[in-house]
Amino acid sequence: MRFGLIVLWLLLCSVPSAAAQVSIGIGLPGVSIGINVPLFPELVPVPGYPVYYAPRLHSNFFFYDGMYWVYQRDNWYASSWYNGPWGLVAPEAVPLFILRIPVRYYRDPPAYFRGWRPDAPPRWGEHWGYTWEQQRRGWDRWNRSSAPAPAPLPLYQRQYSRDQYPRAEQQHALRREKYHYQPREAVVRQHYREQSVQRAPAPSQRGGAAVPRQGQQPPHGAGPREQQTPRLQGQEKGPPATRVPQDARDEPKRRQGPRQEKGQDRD
Repeated sequence: MRFGLIVLWLLLCSVPSAAAQVSIGIGLPGVSIGINVPLFPELVPVPGYPVYYAPRLHSNFFFYDGMYWVYQRDNWYASSWYNGPWGLVAPEAVPLFILRIPVRYYRDPPAYFRGWRPDAPPRWGEHWGYTWEQQRRGWDRWNRSSAPAPAPLPLYQRQYSRDQYPRAEQQHALRREKYHYQPREAVVRQHYREQSVQRAPAPSQRGGAAVPRQGQQPPHGAGPREQQTPRLQGQEKGPPATRVPQDARDEPKRRQGPRQEKGQDRD
């Protein structure tokens, strides 16, 4: 009896610490979820939903609002590319239309899905508890005639498979160049903004030192350059020569002339 109480106390103490590790939104990419999709998967629309699912994959693989969503190991993960890297999504941040996907479109449903209606969404309130259900109240009630149009599939990713699959630092640039869909979900927009900030190169990595613009102060520690006056070719250093006026140079001749005239008169 005492041993059972100790185990129960340890489990209760571990719940807050585990919950504190999950942040609202989509976590940083790089989580290994145990699936590998070497080729761009076949994606089929879920009738009446702005969602696609992958019928040929043995996993709960979906596409919605420009991103891929996978339910694996009792957690939701998201990625902008079909084979990751994947980011953990908190239960409070999972989009409503992902939560509303009927059970029959889960190709690898967990055991607790058994007995639930295949044409209805999973009972997330029972699974995630009362607190989550209060936060996401009304998630399973919506006007089916007002569902938004599905996002276009990023078919450009078909050419990037196996060894050609881009690295994480290349994926954002390729998506920005080839896929111009603007997501409607706030959590997806926030995810792309964070990716842009994380992958933007620092000023020192963009090559070359920054050249100050006109009116801009020079960097700290760099003194002003001395302005050098251009010198003509062949010009030597030293003070410039003083020009003698022509009248001053003729003055000795005028003085010498009268002296000679006086000498001739004496003869």
